[in-house]
Amino acid sequence: MANAFRARRARTLSEGDSVVVIGLGRFGRALAVELAQSGVEVMGVDTDEEVVQELNGVLTQVVRADASKEEVLHQLGVAEFTHAVVAIGSNIEASILTSSWLLRFEIPAIWAKAISEPHGQILKQLGVHHVVYPEADMGRRVAHLLRGSIADYQEIGGGFAMVTAAPTPSMVGRSLEEIGFRKKYNLNVVAVRRPEGEWEHATGETVPRWDDQIIVMGPKEIAESFIDMA
Repeated sequence: MANAFRARRARTLSEGDSVVVIGLGRFGRALAVELAQSGVEVMGVDTDEEVVQELNGVLTQVVRADASKEEVLHQLGVAEFTHAVVAIGSNIEASILTSSWLLRFEIPAIWAKAISEPHGQILKQLGVHHVVYPEADMGRRVAHLLRGSIADYQEIGGGFAMVTAAPTPSMVGRSLEEIGFRKKYNLNVVAVRRPEGEWEHATGETVPRWDDQIIVMGPKEIAESFIDMA
């Protein structure tokens, strides 16, 4: 049973899968539309008739309904979907109730949006497979980008992050093996891109230049401070 549960948690979208997105605010709408445009079968659910009308014809199906009620979810046939996303915004009670019903339906992969740390903790305690904090995650990402030296910042889960940036001055003109970068900083340079070229895998023989971009991956706290390393 434990192994089966882990398998469900790890499940990602594949051909023939379907997604029900409950809550079509900014986050839910963007996610649902992106999935639909990539060819995924998506049913959107929201209590706002205006939102439902706007997305009619954009998603595979869009329904005005209160998904926090068990009988409504039964009527919508959500148990037949392989993935569910609870993207309800400010109504924490509705988010928790909806997530609880979806778990009872044993949908293989359930994602839920949390608007606060306590909200997220409750969702995790319920057993929601994936809890995301879109506002907080985006806020951290933009804060890093505003620092000016990072071209991109992305948390990848498990306490790790990827940073795209220029090499630090101490890296320029020296091979990664010579620097002993991984051992010294507990970070990996996974790719490098020259101004005139494409991304390439980095090796111990890679010698960064001042006008390169590199992708560095490692523990979030260390990756975040990468640009301050000299």
